[in-house]
Amino acid sequence: MSRSNSVPSTPFEAVITDLGHDGRGVARVDGKAVFVSGALLGEQVLLRLRKRHRHFDEAEVVEVLAASPHRVEPRCRHFGACGGCSLQHMDAAAQIEAKQRVLAENFERIGKVTPQAWLPPLASEPWGYRRKGRLSVRNVEKKGRVLVGFREESNPRFVADIQQCEVMHPALGPKIGLLAELLNGLQAASEIPQVEFAAGDDSMALVFRHMQPLSDADQAALTAFGQQHALAIYLQPGGQSSVHPLWPEQPRLAFRLASEDARFADVELAFEPLDFVQVNAGMNQRMLTRALELLDPQPADRVLDLFCGLGNFTLPIARRVAGVAGVEGEHGLVERAAHNAARNGIDNARFHVANLFEDQRGSDWARQPWDKLLLDPPRAGADKVLDYLPHKQTRRIVYVSCHPASLARDAGILVNRHGFRLSSAGVMDMFPHTAHVESIALFER
Repeated sequence: MSRSNSVPSTPFEAVITDLGHDGRGVARVDGKAVFVSGALLGEQVLLRLRKRHRHFDEAEVVEVLAASPHRVEPRCRHFGACGGCSLQHMDAAAQIEAKQRVLAENFERIGKVTPQAWLPPLASEPWGYRRKGRLSVRNVEKKGRVLVGFREESNPRFVADIQQCEVMHPALGPKIGLLAELLNGLQAASEIPQVEFAAGDDSMALVFRHMQPLSDADQAALTAFGQQHALAIYLQPGGQSSVHPLWPEQPRLAFRLASEDARFADVELAFEPLDFVQVNAGMNQRMLTRALELLDPQPADRVLDLFCGLGNFTLPIARRVAGVAGVEGEHGLVERAAHNAARNGIDNARFHVANLFEDQRGSDWARQPWDKLLLDPPRAGADKVLDYLPHKQTRRIVYVSCHPASLARDAGILVNRHGFRLSSAGVMDMFPHTAHVESIALFER
């Protein structure tokens, strides 16, 4: 197909030869990569170009001419318009296989390492799993109403017009349309840019960010909505520290982490609605079980848990070892982790506030000998920490990752600089129906 600087409107045929890191199909047309929303590997499709770039183009599917055997009917009626999911048209087994392939390619290309063994992929319930997230709110004058949802797949500047969400926690997912109706009736409809949601085991909270003070009538409407749908309502007039409950007076958010070993008691973690918690509760439990299996904590061990958050790993580890230290950069999370330790009767866990993207080698916790190390960093990874850790005494590291490229880079550091071997690795489907790759790896020496 010949090309000009303009975007041609005439559809053309192409074969999808790869999947991109974001879940889009990839075709080659006149030697140029074309990223195709809604297309699967091996499919022959009729495309229409959407955007042109210097090194690649973007297109959308007009018609699937020859479908992949892994293509399924998306469950959500908003699929394709809403950007919250990108893989609902691919069966679950193929999704997890694609994620494992992404992880393997990153290890090979970036880290120049290969696991000695691949762990079986971990998966949980693929629907109604999302207990944490942020919904965008937009009062659209042309439509005469408020839209609530995730960003549009084709244009992230706009809010997708959705009425329900199939992957969201069932306490809220079927009620997105009702939430939009609530906001549409508020005097401050144009002053609320987002609503965050967070669910514990027994309750769901909504946090309404508002740019101007809310009237008594608006606050009464929010309270009534919370009472009607059993949702805790919080207001956020400013930064994160400004979040406060509207109804009830003292909401409680918490989740339990169950032990599969009868020798160890369960752990319950209380949290605030804007705290970081793993999005998928069922997957978090499976991830914890696997992390403990790989870490193999023993009664005499001393363990360091970096990027510990609320103590999601720290406190279950503490039940099994002589001592554990958790380090986290956010002061509020550290306070709540320590409080959770006390609530669970755990006295061998210590927590420290430290920015792990700065050099902390002079800190007391960084100088101590640790038998084992657990890392659960954000997308940027843990390369700054690996400049001064682990020490020679550390013989086992479990690395939980939300970004395969940073894990692969750090794997190369651990293997080539610190003398570890990458014993095993595998993916965990924390975000079904999305291209997000969560993974876990074991390093030993």
